Amino acid sequence: MPRILLLHTGGTLGMAGGRPSALRPAAFFKTLKSRCPELFRLADIELELFSNLDSSEMQPELWSRLAAHLHRRLPEFDGAVVTHGTDTLAYTASALSFMLPGLPKPVVVTGSQRPLGEIRTDARLNLIDAVLSALQGPPEVSICFDSHLYRGNRTRKVKVSEYDAFESPNCPLLGTLGVDATFAPGLRQKGPFRLREKLEPRVFLLKVFPGLDPALPLALLPHLRGLVLEAYGAGNYPSDPSLGRSLLPLFQEARKRDVPVVVVSQAYRNGVDLTLYESGAAALQEGALSGGDMTPSAALVKLMQGLAYHRNRESLARFIETPIVGEMTERPPAVVETPAKKSRRAR
Repeated sequence: MPRILLLHTGGTLGMAGGRPSALRPAAFFKTLKSRCPELFRLADIELELFSNLDSSEMQPELWSRLAAHLHRRLPEFDGAVVTHGTDTLAYTASALSFMLPGLPKPVVVTGSQRPLGEIRTDARLNLIDAVLSALQGPPEVSICFDSHLYRGNRTRKVKVSEYDAFESPNCPLLGTLGVDATFAPGLRQKGPFRLREKLEPRVFLLKVFPGLDPALPLALLPHLRGLVLEAYGAGNYPSDPSLGRSLLPLFQEARKRDVPVVVVSQAYRNGVDLTLYESGAAALQEGALSGGDMTPSAALVKLMQGLAYHRNRESLARFIETPIVGEMTERPPAVVETPAKKSRRAR
């Protein structure tokens, strides 16, 4: 039989309790074998307890350990499944995608909205679909949830109490697991399978909102190595100094302190274009980096890794603005219109 490594990190899927008492971590492996025995008909599954945490406790240091463990163990298996709580699942999937370049086999992250031990749980189907995706899906880090397979670094949690909890607004599905299971080819990564587990956690994610006092993020800058700014729309933010809440001084001070600022959009679909409006153009002049259509979680983790491995600003800028593992849409090459083309159009 094919071999699958199943790493349990915690989360609702492996918890016990529930209304009226609070959910709590429980003995996952015993419940798994009793509630989902058919899982072991798909593959020879080796179970490992990596951690047993609520996913709100997941931290960069654990991502590094998890990536190192997968890098060491994956060559012995045909694929891996990581069970994880849903709250930070997209962050972990994004982190693993950057930390495991050249990934030769699928690593599928999954979880559930209800514990495995409950009658109306979604955990059982999510686990079965995740194992099947680890056997047949593309060789990249993905998220399997509610019969869909998503690219891990393109996914957002969008619902709290419904089974279709995740979406991938700017990237097509990698797989659909209905009556039949169909999978896209996915990434074909170049180069050897490597481990890049270093991260710089001294970053901050700032969401622009009406009434934001610029003094607050300015006070944070001395403590930061990098900043991700969730701007409006195509990369807009308050920039009129006459209204007293311009964020342009934040970009100027960040440049002085050599703190890179990556701009992403609060909009779920499409991404930023800092050349489109005046405020975006002003941010560009102050050295802001475009996050394109990256999710905020992917941009944050990518910045953490970029700061750990790139020591000069130019190298970091190339890393942030270039697609590495499918986390952003590649920009089409600029088309320069020749005078001949213009004259034909005029005629």
